Parts: sequence; structure tokens; C-alpha cells
Amino acid sequence: MVENGQKAASPASRASAVAPRAAGVEVARVQVQPLRDDAQTVGSLRARQSVMLRPELVGRIAALGFKDGQTVRKGQVLVQLDDVLQQAEVQQMQAQLAIAQANYKRTQELVAANFMAQQTLDTSAANLQVAQAQLALSQARLSRMAIRAPFDGTAGIRLMNVGDYVKDGTDLVALEDTREMLVDFRLAERFADRLKVGQSVDLSLDALPGRRFKGTVQAMDPLLDVNGRSIGVRAVLPNAGKAGEASPLRSGMFARVTVVFSVNEAALVVPEEAIVPQGGRQFVIKVVKPQADVKLPPDVQFVSQRQEVKLGVRRQGKVEITEGVAAGDTVVVAGQQRLQKDGSPLRIVELDKPAGKSAGKPAAGASAAASR
Repeated sequence: MVENGQKAASPASRASAVAPRAAGVEVARVQVQPLRDDAQTVGSLRARQSVMLRPELVGRIAALGFKDGQTVRKGQVLVQLDDVLQQAEVQQMQAQLAIAQANYKRTQELVAANFMAQQTLDTSAANLQVAQAQLALSQARLSRMAIRAPFDGTAGIRLMNVGDYVKDGTDLVALEDTREMLVDFRLAERFADRLKVGQSVDLSLDALPGRRFKGTVQAMDPLLDVNGRSIGVRAVLPNAGKAGEASPLRSGMFARVTVVFSVNEAALVVPEEAIVPQGGRQFVIKVVKPQADVKLPPDVQFVSQRQEVKLGVRRQGKVEITEGVAAGDTVVVAGQQRLQKDGSPLRIVELDKPAGKSAGKPAAGASAAASR
């Protein structure tokens, strides 16, 4: 409890010192605890590789090589379009190539025997090259009638059926590689110079409450968003489920992201209320023992001392002090306005000391009385 007043002093004591009315102040100890420097934001999950398969040519679907949600391998034929015409085209080009090769060989022999001019041989060679190019073109058209998986992944739900006639660019089925997941998010530009590839990222998902995931920063966008003055960041995290279980993460999930810049295992922290800003600088008011030549009332053991400090990270009502205080120091957290100058006497009214602790130092969270 805080003492709000004092009994009238004797004439002798009134002659030596005036004992004004005391006002209560709250104090707290400088604590040592781990403190993490981080930034919070939100983002969205996406697969490491994701693609919507679409045909390059028009055609009718002749066969499907997968089932909905099935795991597929790179190069596996997923959708086969009717390719009868393309196969016939290839056979025609093969026949034309055979004729061009025979003509070129015969012309070579005749030119060697001086029965034909060199110009005829050049024309025959050009015809052979045209036939080879036409065959390659027809084979390319034939290969595009089979739509293959570009990478290992999981097929989605198909958007067509056998017999459907599809145009070029029509959505057929999504394919995703979810062995690793990417999370894209944005941070304010003030964090740009602190971001580095390989930094730790913690994620929590609303869809999976109570579970935490860890990832690492993979890349940063070299351009800032002009509208929001933010930088785009991409992190990667594994997506391996437990034995016998499916991977828990899916594209499109909403993620709460915490980017960890550094961890100080022995940070000096005080309540934010202890900080007194003044003239662009930051101060705390320490509770210290008075000097030997200072005269104080008999029951007063401590005085105030204003100390400039440098601040670090702020987290959940606590602030890190990087310079100006030491572990175990006691600072005022409420009632600083009553301590206008250094050396103001402090009367400790109530101490909450653990057993075995010295009574010569105020405990954390204690109340004191200030005398002016």
C-alpha cells in the first residue's frame, strides 16, 4: 500500500528539513530474458510448382491417363487428343522424305559422272532439307496431341471428359507439386535492409490451429510496391505429413507469418511505462542509494536518478534496453512526473521480497513514496 501522508514533524525536525506530502510511485526490476527481434505479417501458401494444363491445338479427347487427385510422374501422358490425322501427316512426310533422299543420291551420281550440272545437285539438296523440315513439323504437331505432366506432382479434379472437343488454351486439369510449399508475403520497406536469404520464418495457419511451421526466406523482390511501400518476400517450407498421412499444407491457405531477424538470449528488458522521452532522447528513472553526505528523513533509503538509455526491440509491453542500465537495477514505472530532479527521496512503503533476499534493494513491482 502507498503512504499518502505523514504525521506532523516536531519543531526540531522542521528546522532541519521540511517533510512534504509523499506521493506513490511504482518500480520494477530490469530483467534478463530471451528476446526475439521479428516482424509479423500475413501471406498465402502456394505449391512449389503449379500449372494448369491446356492444349496447344484443337482436338477431341480420346483418352485420359490419370484419375482425379492421383500422383503422376514427369512425362506421363495425362490427356490424349485424337491424333489420327497427325499420324497420317507424319507418314506422308516420311514418304516424301524418302523420295527426296533417293533423288538427291541419284543426282549426286549423275553430277559425279558429268551428266548433270552442279546447280541440279544444289536444288536436290534443298528439296531434301525441305522434306526433312516438313517431317519434323508434322512430328511436332503429333507430339502436341499428347499432353504430358511437366513435373512430378498431384493431379487435380479434371474439367473435361473423354469425347469432349476442346479448343487451344482450354483448361483441362491442374497439376501441383506440394512436396515443398511457398508462402508469399509483404513487409514494410523499413525492413528491407534487414531481410536476408535463409532467415527463419514461423507460420501459423487458421486452418490448422495449434500447429506451428518453420520455413526460410528464399527470395526478395528487387522492386518495392509504390502504392503500399512494401517489399515482396517468398519463403519455402517442407510439406511432409506424418507416416501414413497426407501432406497438411495446401495452396491458397491463409498464413500468419513471423520473420525472425535475430534472437538475443540475454536481453535487458523493462516495462514500456518506465521509458520517459524528453527532447528526442529516452530516459529511465533509477532507484539508487543516496550519497553519504546527503541528508534524508530517517526512514528514507533511496533516491531517484535520471539515466539516458538506448532502446532496442519492443515486444508485448516490454522494451529492450541496449545501453544505460544493468541487470537487477530498479526503475520507476509510474509516477515519474513527481520526480522532477535527481536525488528526490524515495520512501519504500511496501516490499515484495523473496525469502533470503537483501532488504537493502526494492523488489520488482514494489510501490514507493516520493518526497519532494
